[in-house]
Amino acid sequence: MAASSNSVAAVDVGGTFTDIAAWDAGTGSLRTHKLLTTTRDPSQAIVEGLRSTAVGVSAVVHGTTLVTNSLIERRGATVGLITTDGYRDVLEIGNELRYDTFDLALRRPAPLVPRVRRSVVPERIDAAGTEVQPLDLEAVACAGQRLIEMGADAIAVCFINSFAEPSHERAAVKQLSEAHPEVAVCGSAEVSGEVREYERFSTATANAYVQPLMSRFLDGLGRRLEVPLFLVLSDGTIAGVPEVVRHPILMVESGPAAGAMAVVHKARELGWPAVIGLDMGGTTAKISLVHDGVAQTAHSLEVARLDRFKKGSGLPLRLPTVELIEIGAGGGSVAHVDQLGLLKVGPRSAGAEPGPACYGLGGLEPTVTDADLVLGYVSPEGLVGGRVPLDRAEAITALGRIGDALGLSAEDTAAGIVDVVSTQMATAARIHLAEHGRDPRRYRLVAFGGAGPVHAHAVARTLGVNEILFPADAGIASALGMLVAPRGVERVRSYRCLLERVDWDHASDLLADLEQAARSVLREARVDDADVEVRVALDMRYAGQGHELTIATNRDALARRDEKALRTAFEIEYRRRYGLALGGMPIEVVSWRVNVKGPPVLEVANATRKPAAGADRPKKRRAFFRDGGGFIEIPVWIRQDLRVGNVVAGPALIEEETTTIVVAPGWDAELDDIGNVLMRSTP
Repeated sequence: MAASSNSVAAVDVGGTFTDIAAWDAGTGSLRTHKLLTTTRDPSQAIVEGLRSTAVGVSAVVHGTTLVTNSLIERRGATVGLITTDGYRDVLEIGNELRYDTFDLALRRPAPLVPRVRRSVVPERIDAAGTEVQPLDLEAVACAGQRLIEMGADAIAVCFINSFAEPSHERAAVKQLSEAHPEVAVCGSAEVSGEVREYERFSTATANAYVQPLMSRFLDGLGRRLEVPLFLVLSDGTIAGVPEVVRHPILMVESGPAAGAMAVVHKARELGWPAVIGLDMGGTTAKISLVHDGVAQTAHSLEVARLDRFKKGSGLPLRLPTVELIEIGAGGGSVAHVDQLGLLKVGPRSAGAEPGPACYGLGGLEPTVTDADLVLGYVSPEGLVGGRVPLDRAEAITALGRIGDALGLSAEDTAAGIVDVVSTQMATAARIHLAEHGRDPRRYRLVAFGGAGPVHAHAVARTLGVNEILFPADAGIASALGMLVAPRGVERVRSYRCLLERVDWDHASDLLADLEQAARSVLREARVDDADVEVRVALDMRYAGQGHELTIATNRDALARRDEKALRTAFEIEYRRRYGLALGGMPIEVVSWRVNVKGPPVLEVANATRKPAAGADRPKKRRAFFRDGGGFIEIPVWIRQDLRVGNVVAGPALIEEETTTIVVAPGWDAELDDIGNVLMRSTP
């Protein structure tokens, strides 16, 4: 692959499509491409897509669902676990909570490591980090040999209280790695150095489970690309290959996090203080929140849920991530009639193979894309510029199958599917905002993904949002988010103590160690120390509570050991979140976080737009709008032909290669001077 010294490509591999965005800084141009994901070998679509952009790149930024899919499909490594004597069954016991109190047939997710491949060794560190019992390295060697003889090709070392003092874990990992270099070995404190042993053990075993798979994939992809490769982490930052080979679990929300970075970029560009990001692709829809130019993040999530929308039914992970609400509402989500005779959509998806019925690839079940096609929202000429042809007759046939059960025509069934899926997304967003004490009417919406612009108006109307932005190339916005995302990483270590009893010398040493470890990761990602920005945050709670708030902290306050400033910052956030503060209650610090960030892989400006000759007379197409009385003939504009300031009054459609913007009745859309389409509700 011929490389230019000032070019970079972003590759987002999703469940249905692979999106490519290549930026050439020399010419100030952006080239994009979208093609179906090659599920058996994702690198095939990556290489083919990069070749289609005809831009020789000097670096590639990549986001993938490979980690998530391997956990969901249980196709990772054969993992062994070595833990402290007496803690063999932590993965089985979990947190002892029932995620559905009234389900008498409740199932729990099976641990990634069965009991037979869990070994215990003598060692013990107490909660304060003091050695109680020395580590028996001979026992570690015997346990490792036994696990390998049982077929383990990855081993997780998870000792109790290793978050407080990881020396035992590090010694065990070192011995196993030296004795068995062909086996992937990781320690829980290096993957997730936090309290709560079940979550830490689960994260470490998940990391070991995907380590060999990701190592092989990245090695093969790197050889095919022949240019530096960077990966998107779950918190929206970018790291080099060495960090991801060590900690592949950090990529579990890779692609969706990149979409949130695109929303962050637009929020900062336009100065919008509160934004909801709606990313609706082929498989799922995801909602993110951005406040004052920063994506809302979390430090825990679940994957591979047995019941997709029931918290507690999956594998818990403790790692930094953009906070995302997932709804089974992608373009490929399958519609069906439930046992009560009600129309339901998702969470099952037709994916890329066989795909929606209208793809003509063997899919027989109706999907959201089939409904959008029949209602006239999607061009009958096909997706991505016609490269994915669509068959309306097949869509009608598929919709008719469930329409017969409902006593509806195919067209009315399609309208019902769109109503259901839009309501699902709006309801999820409203609940998420309410849980964080926020009012959706104070937000603007940024909609992207192949299906997001189609359904955005209905979601916004339900939420009471009256302004929507569709970025240029909205259908591949997650790939564009990778181009503007910072290189960075977060390191965390738990050190629990009351705020008034902090050993500040110990805390300073801990933060210095975390910063040094984080900076080394950025050096691997080719960031100079002078370009690194360091931020510190503390996880704090009132003593006796079970959950913490992460409080961004002024480093000067830490240097001054200003307990009053830290208490004030905590109580301000606590009051904002819960409406009150418990003045006078002792405050406990649980974990200490260091977040380091550097610039993107290549600074990307707005791509130069070819001056439009002006919009010709639009095409016409029949499309369905309840507010318009059903099917009506409406104008269909081509986005590339719009001039800055052109106003498109709804009902209308604005088509581009990767998506279609539906301008519903009661909305006006206008092209701004940097290529965004802004849609506002009219009085």
